[in-house]
Amino acid sequence: MEIEIATIGGYEEVGRQMTAVRAGEDIVVFDMGLNLSKVLIHDDVRTEQMHSLDLIDMGAIPDDRVMSDLEGDVKAIVPTHGHLDHIGAIGKLAHRYDAPIVASPFTIELVKEEVQDESKFDVDNDLQEMEAGSTMSIGERTELEFVNVTHSIIDAINPVLHTPEGAVVYGLDKRMDHTPVIGDPIDMKRFREIGREDNGVLCYIEDCTNANKKGRTPSESVARRHLKDVMHSVEDYDGGIVATTFSSHIARVKSLVEFAEDIGREPVLLGRSMEKYSGTADRIGAASFPDDLGMYGHRKSVDRAFERIMNEGKEKFLPVVTGHQGEPRAMLTRMGRGETPYELEDGDKVMFSARVIPEPTNEGQRYQSEKLLGMQGARIYDDIHVSGHLRQEGHYEMLDALQPQHVIPAHQDMSGFSGYVDLASNQGYKVGRDLHITRNGNTIQLV
Repeated sequence: MEIEIATIGGYEEVGRQMTAVRAGEDIVVFDMGLNLSKVLIHDDVRTEQMHSLDLIDMGAIPDDRVMSDLEGDVKAIVPTHGHLDHIGAIGKLAHRYDAPIVASPFTIELVKEEVQDESKFDVDNDLQEMEAGSTMSIGERTELEFVNVTHSIIDAINPVLHTPEGAVVYGLDKRMDHTPVIGDPIDMKRFREIGREDNGVLCYIEDCTNANKKGRTPSESVARRHLKDVMHSVEDYDGGIVATTFSSHIARVKSLVEFAEDIGREPVLLGRSMEKYSGTADRIGAASFPDDLGMYGHRKSVDRAFERIMNEGKEKFLPVVTGHQGEPRAMLTRMGRGETPYELEDGDKVMFSARVIPEPTNEGQRYQSEKLLGMQGARIYDDIHVSGHLRQEGHYEMLDALQPQHVIPAHQDMSGFSGYVDLASNQGYKVGRDLHITRNGNTIQLV
């Protein structure tokens, strides 16, 4: 059976992920993502109203025209988790393929919202939930398996396509977390089993976001302890405290809600994506929040919540807001520009429970946001965070567990691949032989 990999998007950047694996005549597509930074540099762009070709030209979504070179039929579209760089192009591209979208329960709910928001194309692909640990047949000779992993969003999986030639493991995105705040630990036992099955692992496609960083990525429980320490250190402050984090990071949002209550403040979630992710997690039972927790997404309801906070006293509340990357239309950026009823004063605390995504647009926007907040007297608490991606020791552990015949680095640009090339070379892989450095739009014939 021929095995071919099409590296469609996410092999020259962090964003717009999309990979296709052809096993004989059966094709499985992993991820259809958005490169948000390519959108944010334009003023007031509404992607849901744009044509896919315009977004491809902008570099915002994958250019999937290479799919026409693959001889076979797409049998499934498999997003690994609910981040926009993995599901943000589904509304623009999925309708081109007569195939179901198969994902974990929380991811499926987020895909539904992407499809509902889409106003340019009719996306009527079947949506199929599949839990981690489950399998489904793909054609007559291949099988799709979901292996549980831990990341900075709940319900993340690594899909494995089992073929007669060996398994293809799609390794985006994860960290080695054995004590997560929500959900089960990463299933390293299953990865080791897959690596030692009769046909073993033919190919491992790996997320290289932190491959240039030494050591291992700490658990989310470490970030929770750090956040608890910071929150309790300002317990006696009688002014405003504001927090921001990734809206999709349900475990972190849950920790903020709990610690706000610990120090006698009422948590309030503000911003469209904050309401979307936490509301969805609460609705399907993926995470539990207090019944009386306020979640507000629309501009008028957010401003009413800010007015209530100002009327009743800032010292009684913890607004948890969007804007951790300094996005121009996010709540925290509007607060920095003085565009909300919330008035920042000298000494007020602003906690960034997130790192800047290392990309020029994000870095510039975050710098501007912090400067605006500082000009109003706010004091910044930075980097209360742990990454959702493996560092070098995690990569060594995955290679040892899977023992793949071929390795394809992904989720970075060429300079970002360098650390992974070095560590894979240390394990006996050789560029051009079994370590494949590729670009968007290429195909790699493995068998």
